Amino acid sequence: MFKAAKVLVTGASGLIGCNLINRLLADGAQVRAPLFRTPPVLRHPNIEYLTVDLRRAEDSARAVQGMDYVFMCAANTSGAAAIAKSPLDHVTPNILMNTQMLQAAWEARVRKFCFISSSVAYPPSGDRPVREEDMFTGDPPDVYFPAGWMKRSAEVLCRTYAEKIRPPMPCVVIRPSNIYGPYDKFRPETSHVTAALIRRVALRENPMVIWGTGNDVRDLIYVDDFIDGMLSVFQQVDDFAAVNIASGEGVTVRDILELLLDITGQRDVAVSYDTSKPQMLPIRLIDAGLADRRFGFKAKTSLRDGLSLTLDWYRTHGADHPR
Repeated sequence: MFKAAKVLVTGASGLIGCNLINRLLADGAQVRAPLFRTPPVLRHPNIEYLTVDLRRAEDSARAVQGMDYVFMCAANTSGAAAIAKSPLDHVTPNILMNTQMLQAAWEARVRKFCFISSSVAYPPSGDRPVREEDMFTGDPPDVYFPAGWMKRSAEVLCRTYAEKIRPPMPCVVIRPSNIYGPYDKFRPETSHVTAALIRRVALRENPMVIWGTGNDVRDLIYVDDFIDGMLSVFQQVDDFAAVNIASGEGVTVRDILELLLDITGQRDVAVSYDTSKPQMLPIRLIDAGLADRRFGFKAKTSLRDGLSLTLDWYRTHGADHPR
């Protein structure tokens, strides 16, 4: 599908963007990669970098011109502390980017558009894994309310362009669980919990204070598996679909940390938990059944293997990684 195709990947310096670009290059694609504040991470003759502000209509139009496919991976994201301090940082810039990019892609007659949504947009479900049809059955949790509705608004726009206007532009919405792997955000001020734990264990931090109780449950998926699932859906959908891409298994923060310490052979780390710090949902499980049944995707990388691979990458590249 991608051999000699012209593919736009926004968020080109991020976790999804970098790994997706590497996969597309291996498949023979010509990649255009918009940049804003972060410098290029990958170098390849088949990558064309553009410095643009995707919140601006004219920049979005320039970015999509002549493209066959668009993967909208760009988003303003951060960890729990930043969300608690400035929740609207996840709203305004993202709504502007998502709206401008969809309109520009439709006007440029892009053949297919992929939007990376988020499982934080789902309403609370307790210990029941959320299914795709649950998305609009209630509000997102209060802690994710602004970001959740921002993602939902973009999903509605994707369906609009795919089904409600002419000519239609096929749109694929991917709802990932917690992705981790090479090219993640590892800096303390921006990292999510898994990347933060990987950095701290790699640096052999001791003692180690962890925010929250450590009992929060999340679904983790290694980035290579996520790219497999996203592309499986993208290649098979010719109208509109919204699909969870997840491992389908829950793991606690304590489990992640203990596994990392075991992988690195660290037996004497003094770990404590600070429950006064910002916490997110105590549990969020994702149903991955639709991706398996309809698109033949199932995550294959074990948590231990994925963490080991990411640790190895961070030890080799972490000091030079801009994020």
